[in-house]
Amino acid sequence: MSADDDDITEELLADAAKLTGLSLELLGLDPHPDDMTAEQRLQFDPEDLAEMAAVTGEDREKSVRQTRLLAGLLWNSSSILIDQLFRDLGTLSQLAVRTPTEIVGTSVLSSLPPQFATSYDAKFTQKFIVVAADVTASLVRGWSAPGCLAAELAVRCLLDQAEITEDIYELDLPDDWRADVEEVLLEDADSEALYSDRLDDLEDDARELDFEHWFKPFAPGDTVPPYSYS
Repeated sequence: MSADDDDITEELLADAAKLTGLSLELLGLDPHPDDMTAEQRLQFDPEDLAEMAAVTGEDREKSVRQTRLLAGLLWNSSSILIDQLFRDLGTLSQLAVRTPTEIVGTSVLSSLPPQFATSYDAKFTQKFIVVAADVTASLVRGWSAPGCLAAELAVRCLLDQAEITEDIYELDLPDDWRADVEEVLLEDADSEALYSDRLDDLEDDARELDFEHWFKPFAPGDTVPPYSYS
């Protein structure tokens, strides 16, 4: 690892403390029984508690560092995501004709379901930026499940950016970190179906996946920023 890689690792570890909306345990870190209250220990089987307690101090230290690194990466990627969405908005404003090929060349919009590429105009991008900003704010104020399909897609774009940074700097992250994070942030998510090549063959209730529904709240009580919902 180069000196530059060392620098970003320490930067990400420092950023981990800013990600106040998700605990390290939610990001996959197994707690140590000694750090639990008696009530918390009752939630685990004795075998599981024994397994957690058997982890060596060295392994525990490594797990904590890896999970903190992941937390910092999510914080860092949140900022990059919004910055690149504004860059995409600027790109769209300069296009005389918007085509799927042009969308492929964008930074974030290219990660969205490609069959809807002709719908990714400047107005859509503005609404998506507002939703993405709201999603990333949840990483600080306290995580709440995405309230609409666009918010779910913003989470996926965030994790895509995190993977890009991971690959560039060869970060030492927990195994299968993306699957674990998706399980927490995208529990029961419908948006994955939007990437299917056979979307039209899905059940009738999948019509809720139509582009016109992306910014509509899933259910009463789910929130979407007013600008995006209007």
